[in-house]
Amino acid sequence: MSSAAVKKGVTLLGAGTQGRRLAFMWSRLGRPVYLVDQNEKQLSRAWDEIQVLRRSKENADIARSSLVELDSDRSFVFQCVPESLPLKRSVIKQMDEAAGPETIIASNSSSYTIAEILKDLDVKHRDRFVSLHSYWPPETSAIEVMGSDETKPEIITRLMEETKAHGFEPFHVRRTSTGYIYNRIWAAIKREALLALDEGIATPQEIDAIFKSVLKTPKGPCEQMDVVGLDVVLDIENHYAETRPGMIPEGPRRLLKKMVDEGKLGVKSGEGFFQYGQQK
Repeated sequence: MSSAAVKKGVTLLGAGTQGRRLAFMWSRLGRPVYLVDQNEKQLSRAWDEIQVLRRSKENADIARSSLVELDSDRSFVFQCVPESLPLKRSVIKQMDEAAGPETIIASNSSSYTIAEILKDLDVKHRDRFVSLHSYWPPETSAIEVMGSDETKPEIITRLMEETKAHGFEPFHVRRTSTGYIYNRIWAAIKREALLALDEGIATPQEIDAIFKSVLKTPKGPCEQMDVVGLDVVLDIENHYAETRPGMIPEGPRRLLKKMVDEGKLGVKSGEGFFQYGQQK
């Protein structure tokens, strides 16, 4: 890949919570960012939040559009669409067809590896795809970089350098891993918390209180799941169960499905394990 590509812009497909925060991170050093979403209201909300995150940073260059338009001036393209494998595969396919041969294409999926997304998918340049998973930037700067067996090694090296230069703390996932590094550890914690709830061992309040008392964290696992969204947590647990047949207990998914069916999605619906009042 040419050194000139390093100076080019970044396209982010999906203006949800992660997309808008990643747009801020990638633009903070003056790098042009192109934020794309079919939902005009989503784009407007994203723009408002980015302005709040920017504060006095006047060098951010962010364009927004409801159309997918890729050109040779985009060195990185990221998909930040919802955790639906068919949707991610469709978007990745479109990105591959539209982007130039030197464009790095990354997935921000929290549960589907780039190898899973690319499986049996007819793409032109399989060696330029990578998983790039972030958490809650800029407050949480950790970002995980994971390729597939086909990814060019120099892409991993560049992303480790580029993400660090833009304010992230990058971690290299050295082998394909469902859940990357942190989410595998977090999955065990949330699954045991859900099992304790399903078995009637403790209430959400008690689980979070003892967790915070021992580990001195600002949030317990139940509140953290509410922030993520219980529907998203359920989707991820279902995916773990698919990739590890017979190894994942049913109790956590049963409890989550009951809550999701009742409309208790967490912070975004106003109620999950805890009450959050009326959400807009």
